[in-house]
Amino acid sequence: MSAPANRLDTRFAQLQAEGKRAFVAYIAAGDPTLDKTVDIVLALEAAGADVIELGLPFSDPLADGIVNQLAADRAIRSGTTTPKVLEMIKMIRERSQVPLVLFTYLNPVYTYGYERFHTDAAAAGADGVLVLDLPHDEAEQNAELKPAPGLAHIRLIAPTTPPERVPLIASRAEGFIYYVSREGVTGAQQTIATGIGEMVASIKAATKVPVCVGFGISTPDQAATVAAMADGVVVGSAIVKLIEKHGQEADVAAKVGAFVKPLVDAVKAL
Repeated sequence: MSAPANRLDTRFAQLQAEGKRAFVAYIAAGDPTLDKTVDIVLALEAAGADVIELGLPFSDPLADGIVNQLAADRAIRSGTTTPKVLEMIKMIRERSQVPLVLFTYLNPVYTYGYERFHTDAAAAGADGVLVLDLPHDEAEQNAELKPAPGLAHIRLIAPTTPPERVPLIASRAEGFIYYVSREGVTGAQQTIATGIGEMVASIKAATKVPVCVGFGISTPDQAATVAAMADGVVVGSAIVKLIEKHGQEADVAAKVGAFVKPLVDAVKAL
């Protein structure tokens, strides 16, 4: 019997067949609590999100701006741990089949046990993992860090990635490629970065894996502009900021859904 198709691959294939772009939402798992994270995931799916990235809380999130740093801190203070996030994913899978990607750093994965993490995360119902600070070639030089089966390995490409490295990274990507549209850390911006179209085109020339663009996208107009140049749009800090503002309110999930719906509609209107 063949293994079931990864939810990420299935969703992107459906979108491609429909001529649609993907909307990818990022939230910090455990912010404000794990129970509320379940509700927020379901609200994001109801609003039309195609893929949801769950940030594993980590004490030193070096690629994140202050909004996501504070979210990780709130999640840690609420008692969130890697095993608890995996248990939460099992709860989500009782009610949803939306593709889930774990957005993390190497430290929590390595501490948990690299191969064990992949096995347990896949068994819980995760579909992919993005380890921000583990370059693919570094992993290949360390046997214990080679990609383990079960999860699609999302790769990052940035504006500063040397052109000769783009095909190398793209050839090893699974699920989708996350193009970081600007230098620096995560965070909403007033304007989108320049050169996105050209960079996405160069990446797509090297791979058939979908290319999604993130970092700094926070409004429907920005989302629509980026979606016209890529296979998907990632929105994170703007959503996390809303959770920070309304996290202690009973209807925080509904507020997140209402905020995301116009962003999704802008991406899907193309």
